[in-house]
Amino acid sequence: MTPTHTSETPHSPDPAAATQSPASAAPHSAPVMLALHQTDLGGPEVLRLTELPRPAPGPGQILVAVHAAGLNPTDFKHRAQKVFLPPPPMTLGWDVSGTVVETGYGVTLFRPGDEVFGMLPYPYGAGSHAEYVTGPTRAFVAKPAGIDHVQAAALPLAALTAWQALVETADLRAGQRVLIHAAAGGVGHLAVQIAKERGAHVTGTASAPKHDFLRELGADACVDHRSEDFAGTEERYDVVLDSLGGETATRSVGVLRPGGVLVSLLPGAEDTEAAAERARVRAVTLLVEHDQAGMRAVADLVDRGKLLAHVSGTFPLAEGARAHAQGETGRTTGKLVITVR
Repeated sequence: MTPTHTSETPHSPDPAAATQSPASAAPHSAPVMLALHQTDLGGPEVLRLTELPRPAPGPGQILVAVHAAGLNPTDFKHRAQKVFLPPPPMTLGWDVSGTVVETGYGVTLFRPGDEVFGMLPYPYGAGSHAEYVTGPTRAFVAKPAGIDHVQAAALPLAALTAWQALVETADLRAGQRVLIHAAAGGVGHLAVQIAKERGAHVTGTASAPKHDFLRELGADACVDHRSEDFAGTEERYDVVLDSLGGETATRSVGVLRPGGVLVSLLPGAEDTEAAAERARVRAVTLLVEHDQAGMRAVADLVDRGKLLAHVSGTFPLAEGARAHAQGETGRTTGKLVITVR
C-alpha cells in the first residue's frame, strides 16, 4: 500500500516571518523575490521573509520558479549552527520542484516552461526556500507527471540519500536482510520502499504507533525503539541504514553478518570503526551528493508506482519558521514541505 499524502496548514502565521520588513531590499530596477532568509544563527525565529535580488542563471544553470521546497533535518542544523556553510546571511533549502524560467549559456536539456525537480548541490548550493532559485542543470530531472509539486519537492534529498546508501554504497540485493533505523522519518520511509523494490527483507525501527504505517510501506518487521532493543535478538542483517549515528552506529555493527555493510548518515561513536574491524564488516558515513542519474532512478520508481513520499504537513513560505519549529520536534512522519506557488 502506498503512503498517504496529507496536508496540515498551521492555523496562525508566524508574525516574525510573515510581517517582517525586508532585511535587504534590492534596487527597484532589478528583479526581486521573497525568500526565507536569515542574518544570524539561532532558533526558528531568526528566519525572516525577505525581499532579495532574483538570481540569474550562469553558464550551465537554470533559473527555476519554485512551486514547493522540501524541508530536511539538515536545514534545522544549518539554521542553528555553523556546519558546512559560511556564516549568515543565507537562504537554506536543497529540495526543489518548480518550473524552468530561464536557461543559462550552454544548457540543452531544459527549456523555459519545463517542470523539473531535484536537489541543489549539497551542502554549498542551498537556496530553494525562496520564490526563485538557480542551480546546475544536471541537478534536475523532469518532474514525474503523476505527482504534484508538493510530492516532488518532498523527494530529492531524502530519496537520493536512501538510494545512494542502499543501492550505490551497500549494493542491496534481492533476498538480503536490511535494518533501517528511524524508518518512519524522511529518509527512512523512502528507504523502506526502495529496499522492498530491490527485493530485500526489511526491518524498521520506529515508535509503536508508527508500525502500521511502516507495514503499509512494505516493512516485513518492526521494532519499537522505545521498548525493544534492536540488538537484543539473534537477527542478523546484511545491511544497516543508520540515520542516528553515535552509539546507535556502534551497536548496529553487532547485528551485521560478517561482510555486511553499515551506512551511517551521521558520525558514529569513537569506537564504531574499531568495532566494525573486529566484526569484519564495512562501516561508512554517507554525505548525499546531487546526481542526475540518481534523480532519474528516483523518478523512474515514482513513475512505476514504487516510491511515494508521505507529506505530513505543508507550510506557506511566510510560515517557514513554524515549519522549522514543527520539524524540530522530531515527531514528523515522512516529510514537511514549504509551498511557494
